[in-house]
Amino acid sequence: MIWVWVTLGAVVAQTVRFMLQKQLRSATLSTAGATFARFIYSAPLVALLALTYASVTGQGTSVPARFWAFAIAGGFTQILATMCVVALFTQRNFAVGLTFMKTEVLIAALLSIVLLGEQLPPLAWVALVLGLPGIVLLSDAPAATGPWYRRIVNRGSGLGLASGLLFAVSSVGYRGASTSLPDGDAFFRAILTLACVTAFQVVTMTLWLVWREPGQITRVIRAWRIAGLVGLTSMAGSTCWFVAFTLQTVALVKGVGQIELALSLLVGWAVFGERITGREAKGLVLLTLSVVMLVWAD
Repeated sequence: MIWVWVTLGAVVAQTVRFMLQKQLRSATLSTAGATFARFIYSAPLVALLALTYASVTGQGTSVPARFWAFAIAGGFTQILATMCVVALFTQRNFAVGLTFMKTEVLIAALLSIVLLGEQLPPLAWVALVLGLPGIVLLSDAPAATGPWYRRIVNRGSGLGLASGLLFAVSSVGYRGASTSLPDGDAFFRAILTLACVTAFQVVTMTLWLVWREPGQITRVIRAWRIAGLVGLTSMAGSTCWFVAFTLQTVALVKGVGQIELALSLLVGWAVFGERITGREAKGLVLLTLSVVMLVWAD
């Protein structure tokens, strides 16, 4: 069950990273700039770790074309997903923003069946259905009035559901990439996949920012104190996620990762002074029950 502990480590690092990214987005950087901070400071560290581990252990592997297809798809969708979450923080509070992102566990379970051939037991399907009303409750804007079907169609719900879909595609892509490598232990395959993905993400975002947002890269460098911490926590969290994806199915890994909901509530209350409405609390409970059942279904 080492994958459970690795996943919990990923959850802690990711919660801290999103907290830091929210501060960056609020203070100095655009949505793309705050997203770029995650990759630019972590990519060199991940590359160094991958090279060092490969050298010390003497491991190597061939890289099939299937690897690149999964890795690039995962890396690109992760960029878009992270941008959605950072933008979402300006629409809803911290805890609910992360809860929207967690719709990925429901979507990833379906995608893993289609793309990776991973099967789910009947109880897991019950869990997926149970999560739907929770998503609807969390999609309703706090101060909205009028018919419910109009209230749930808003910018916050759109960004949240988009981030969930994109993160799900990303997670499935990363598992597909790491498991396609024919040689090496789980950590080697995970860290090699992460190194390739983060290098691709840095190049992609650098080109985008130079073209569309001149000056943002300079602002990221000037904000190195917080942005550097974003990079460190990103490396720690991503390494843990990639190892977990290599060891276990995406649905189960993301299911255990739902403990992040409790951490996000604590961070939102302690750091940002945020409160959760009664309706949002009900949505959190339903969605949490859904993913807990998903884990028990294994």
